[in-house]
Amino acid sequence: MKQKLLINGEWIEAKQYVTLQSPYSGEAIAEIPAATIEEVDAAIEAAYQARHVMAAMPAHRRAAILEKLAMLMEQRSEEAARLIALEAAKPIATARGEVARTIQTYKFAAEEAKRIHGETLPLDAAPGGENRVAYTVREPLGVIGAITPFNFPMNLVAHKVGPAIAAGNTIVLKPAAQTPLSAFFVAELLLEAGLPAGALNVVTGSGSVVGDRIVTDERVQKVTFTGSPAVGIGIRNKAGLKRVTLELGSNAALIVDKGVSLEKIIARCVQGAFAYQGQVCISLQRVYVHEDVYEPFVNAFIEATNRLIVGDPLDSQTDVSALISPADVKRTLSWIEEARQHGAQVATGGEAQGNILLPTVLLGVDPAQKVSCQEVFAPIVLINKISSVEEGIALVNESRYGLQAGIYTDNIHTALTAAEKLHVGGVIINDIPTFRVDHMPYGGVKESGVGREGVKYAIEEMTEMKLVVFNRN
Repeated sequence: MKQKLLINGEWIEAKQYVTLQSPYSGEAIAEIPAATIEEVDAAIEAAYQARHVMAAMPAHRRAAILEKLAMLMEQRSEEAARLIALEAAKPIATARGEVARTIQTYKFAAEEAKRIHGETLPLDAAPGGENRVAYTVREPLGVIGAITPFNFPMNLVAHKVGPAIAAGNTIVLKPAAQTPLSAFFVAELLLEAGLPAGALNVVTGSGSVVGDRIVTDERVQKVTFTGSPAVGIGIRNKAGLKRVTLELGSNAALIVDKGVSLEKIIARCVQGAFAYQGQVCISLQRVYVHEDVYEPFVNAFIEATNRLIVGDPLDSQTDVSALISPADVKRTLSWIEEARQHGAQVATGGEAQGNILLPTVLLGVDPAQKVSCQEVFAPIVLINKISSVEEGIALVNESRYGLQAGIYTDNIHTALTAAEKLHVGGVIINDIPTFRVDHMPYGGVKESGVGREGVKYAIEEMTEMKLVVFNRN
C-alpha cells in the first residue's frame, strides 16, 4: 500500500518514501511519503489560500461536514480500528474504544461549531462610555499547524482537526511517523464529507523537515502539538508570536486512602496502568497506597496483572501487545534494571517477549529512579507505601509533570484537600488519573504543557476575540 500526500484537496505522489513496519511483527505495512520542504510549503500555501473559504463558511455548514464525518466513521469503524491495531500495535478491543471516542469528538466539534459566540459589554459602567454599544465576536485564526503523536492516532488528530474545522480554520497536519495511516483515513473521509480543498492538508515525514517548517512559517497562526516535553519546549522557543498549545508528558499518580473497598478499584487500576501497554499520557505510573491497605492492594493488583493476556494486537482477547519500537523495549528494560539495583522489587514482569514488555509491577521504588520521576510510557507501574494522604500528595507533587492525578478516598474532607493541594491540571476523585472524556478541559501544569484541549476549550484557543464598539452619541 503506497500512500500519498494530501495537498489542496489532491492526493499527490511524493518524491521520497519510507517503509512503515508493524511494531508487533516487524512486517512492512505501507510506503509512507517523506515530504520535502517544497511539499510542506505547498501544503501550507494551500491552507493559507483556503482560509478565507473556511472563515466565510456558515457555522451550520461546518457542523454538517463534521456530522457527516462522524457518520462515515461509524459506517467504517471496524476498518478504522484494524488500521490503529496494525500501525500502532494497539490491542483491537482498545482500538475499537478509540474509534468510538473519535466519533464522539467529531460529534462534539459539530455541536460546538454552532456555539461560538461573544458577549455584550456595558460600556456606560465607565465615565465616557455613555450611549455606546459594544460586543465581542470570535474569529478564526487562519492556518493551524497540528502535530500529533502515535498513541491515539485517530482521537488525538480529532482533538486538533475537529475544533479547527468547527472554528473555521484550515489545517496542516503532521501525524506521527509510526501512525500516519489513521490520519490519511480520516482525511479521505473528510473529503467525502465535503470539506473544501486546502482546508485539511496531510504531510508526513521527519520532524526536522515537516515539523520545523510548520512551526516557523509565518503563514501558520497557531501550532497545536502533543508529544514529548523536549520537542514541545523546542516548538515554543521557535514559534515566536504564534499561539501554541502543548500537551506534553506526565507520570500520572494515584493515592489510595485507608478504608477504601479494594475489590471495587483493583480492576480499574490495572486497566489504568496497562491499557495500550501504558503508552498513554495519563497512564497510571505511580500508586501511593496507605499502609493499612498496602499488602492486600499489592497482592490483588499483582494477581489481576498476571491474568492479562499478551499477544497479537489483532486478537480481540489480547490486553497487552508490542511497544511502539524495539528501542523503547530496550530503554524500559534498562530503567527496570536501574530501579532494581537501587532496591526496588520486581513483583511481576520485568522482561520482554520480542517487542512485548510484560506488564511490570515494581515495589519500593526510590523516587529518584527514572521509572518514578520520568515518563515511562510502557506497561510499568510502581506501588509504594505511604503513612498518610498528606505524604501521598507531597510525593505526587514532587514531579516535573502535572497532567492529572487521582485519589480514592471515602472521606469528603480528604477529597477536598487533595483537590486543593494536588498541583495538576485535573484531579480525579474516586477514579484513576487515566479518566478522560472528550469534551472536558484537558491539559497540565509544569512540564505537562500549556493550554487546554477538549473541544470547546480548543476552539477558544483557535479563535481570536474582536471587539466592536458603536458610538450612538
